[in-house]
Amino acid sequence: QVQLVESGGGLVQSGGSLRLSCAASGIIFRLYDMGWYRQAPGKQRELVAAFSGGESTNYADSVKGRFTISRDNVKNTVYLQMNGLKPEDTAVYYCNARYVIRNYDYWGQGTQVTVSS
Repeated sequence: QVQLVESGGGLVQSGGSLRLSCAASGIIFRLYDMGWYRQAPGKQRELVAAFSGGESTNYADSVKGRFTISRDNVKNTVYLQMNGLKPEDTAVYYCNARYVIRNYDYWGQGTQVTVSS
């Protein structure tokens, strides 16, 4: 059974930092492209940052230079370090695991990030 468990969300003031974690189980972690997405109220879910094809990374333009995605293939965990947070970063953040070759796609339950101005 695949599980992606996010943690680290919360309430932070504008300019502050948070570090999200996503612990994966039930998958061969190193084979998966791991990523973070977010969904704000009334908006579609959007990519924040993700690994693609190994160690390559993609970032949304809105977070470049402020957020950093990383992974630990021993701990089966992916992280999102978020610095310089802005109120517009407020959203539910979801962890995603994707194995493109087999078209496997899994999601976590989400963690709320709220940035106050």
